[in-house]
Amino acid sequence: MVLILLLLVPLSAGLLCLATRCRAWWERLNLLAFAVVAGLAVVLGLDVAALGEHGAVTALNGFLRADALSALVIGLTAFVALASAIYAVGYFGRDLAEGRITEPQLRRYYVLTPLFVWAMLLAPLADNLGVMWVAIESATLASVLLVTFYNQKTSFEAGWKYIIIGSVGISLALFGTVITYSSAVGVLGEHAGQGMSWSVLVEIADKFNPTAMRLAFVMVLLGYGTKAGLAPMHTWKPDAYAEAPVPAATLLGAAFINCAIYAIMRFDVLAEKCLGHEFPSELLVGFGVFSILLAAPFVLVQRNFRRLLAYSSIDHAGIMVAAVGFGGRLGLLGAVLHMLFHGVTKPLLFFSAGNVQQQYGSPYFRKVHGVIHTLPWTGGLFLLATFAVTGTPPFSIFQSEFTALSAALAADRGWAAGLFVLGVVTIFVGFLLHMSKMNLGAAPETAPRAAECPWKLGAMLLVAVVVVGLGFWLPGTLFDLVQDSVYILRGTP
Repeated sequence: MVLILLLLVPLSAGLLCLATRCRAWWERLNLLAFAVVAGLAVVLGLDVAALGEHGAVTALNGFLRADALSALVIGLTAFVALASAIYAVGYFGRDLAEGRITEPQLRRYYVLTPLFVWAMLLAPLADNLGVMWVAIESATLASVLLVTFYNQKTSFEAGWKYIIIGSVGISLALFGTVITYSSAVGVLGEHAGQGMSWSVLVEIADKFNPTAMRLAFVMVLLGYGTKAGLAPMHTWKPDAYAEAPVPAATLLGAAFINCAIYAIMRFDVLAEKCLGHEFPSELLVGFGVFSILLAAPFVLVQRNFRRLLAYSSIDHAGIMVAAVGFGGRLGLLGAVLHMLFHGVTKPLLFFSAGNVQQQYGSPYFRKVHGVIHTLPWTGGLFLLATFAVTGTPPFSIFQSEFTALSAALAADRGWAAGLFVLGVVTIFVGFLLHMSKMNLGAAPETAPRAAECPWKLGAMLLVAVVVVGLGFWLPGTLFDLVQDSVYILRGTP
């Protein structure tokens, strides 16, 4: 019942927002729906953790299935959705007051966002690989309309780039999914009717056609890698992140990225059981390290702090994929931990950037100085988020990056470890230079100290408490889910 409710609640909220014409009700419905989803995600996490590493909760005769990895992705999606819903009340309230948007535009946001979240929840809940593909494509269709939300020329350009590149990527993922089925069809036997079920395929993956599986994995990695923003398929990301309203960009950068990485992880399990570790590992490490290295120089020369967040996400997607490629228990542990820590940290960066852009009327570094004097809470939390997302001790991302680096050394991939460190350190330096100049120093005389919106500040403090807390303590149930996820990714459903 929990799995069905997880899908029904956001879907119902989107339809109810479509049927109502009151802004207050749109806000209440979204807040209520995502609060309920967050509660259901906690219940699901507790249920799955109690079942242990072999456990999974199912519904609709196995059509919906949630194991530890699914529960983790669902929990992250629910957390980001709730924080974004709280932030959106203050963010769009200011946009409306300043005439940047109209109520029909706002209604579109509150209808599309629950549908976007619904699709992101369906992806990890679907045991069927085809349904997972449909869910990720549905999330793309909902989110592209959020990217074009402001109806500006640049917004439409970003939306077109997103949908065109995303369509190519999702087509490759579809071909990869079909070829995976083709590689398995000869050995399904009595399970022929469940040929797209991951829990069935993982049991017989060692008998797949290896030639077909090689092609399938390449296509899946390119396809879902496009959604995750891996280089060189990343080019939609800076424009989309810069043009989408901040709550929508947060969902893209801290929740949707996890769905794409989740899909890659699921197919990697099948590929490794069929082909061994070397072939998928080389591809994953190559794309992962390349993404980290490509993001580094763009972070150094970036002029727009909204686009800076996109290159940060490209870097972190690369870290997760590279960690999976390094393999072993350490590599998979690093990947799952990084997914968790990045998912809870990134919203704070987006929210801080949104506050600054609204206050200063610009996303460009050259026009923004002394944020900590003009917006003390935002400036302080922006710096905290900067240190957290770049992996500065004692923040949690340092732990996952160090675990991934240890996995590279344990796998005797010294060259990859060296490039990994070079990219991560360069990005840390770039972030620190940009953010210190923007947040510190004297504020312009034309920018006096401003009052901070309670809704936006409340969302930021919620995220900040979680970010700081995870740097010192990982709750037992959450750690159990992480450990069980690693067990799953090692090839045991």
